[in-house]
Amino acid sequence: MKRYIPGTTLKFSEQAREEAFSIISPVLEATGGLTLSQLCKLTGLTGSTIQNWIKRGWVAGTQGKKYSRKQVQRILLINMLRNSMKLEDIARLMEYVNGDVEDTSDDIIDDDVWYNILCRIIFTAEDEGAFDAGTVKKLISRELSQCTHEIHIRSDEYKLHNAMFIMVMGYRSSCLKNEMEKVLDVVLTEMNGTNNKE
Repeated sequence: MKRYIPGTTLKFSEQAREEAFSIISPVLEATGGLTLSQLCKLTGLTGSTIQNWIKRGWVAGTQGKKYSRKQVQRILLINMLRNSMKLEDIARLMEYVNGDVEDTSDDIIDDDVWYNILCRIIFTAEDEGAFDAGTVKKLISRELSQCTHEIHIRSDEYKLHNAMFIMVMGYRSSCLKNEMEKVLDVVLTEMNGTNNKE
């Protein structure tokens, strides 16, 4: 199975293990943001999908024609779950943790830290071949205990823990669904070939 950085079309590299967003950051900093076509290439999404997410208020609106760091992070978080959860549920989950998308004052954690932690948990669980609930919860607890300065509202840390559990399991469900669909396509193609010979 090919390994990708969650929410992107980028292949996994060891550099991504600790800080997945660091793979994308240099381009954002050098260009002052991503164009819609660059963002589509990075995520595998269509431009209309991204623009729809902005219209629905799931991603902050653009200032000009480039997508900012915060917008890209939010799009990656949504994209990594969209094959396993309803988009409305993903948006509500984001709101559960960080409130209004336009207002960062109520954020429990910055989206880039959130994304990097999720990726570390996913990569560790993949390496260990362990996506059972107990292991995932332990990985989340370990990661959150190591980033005490990055969590802005400590009293709401339980929300972050719950959301991360849902997101890691949702991402894993999406991966399993993709693998199932590949095998199903082979079986259906094989069946169609057999039926055509009859």
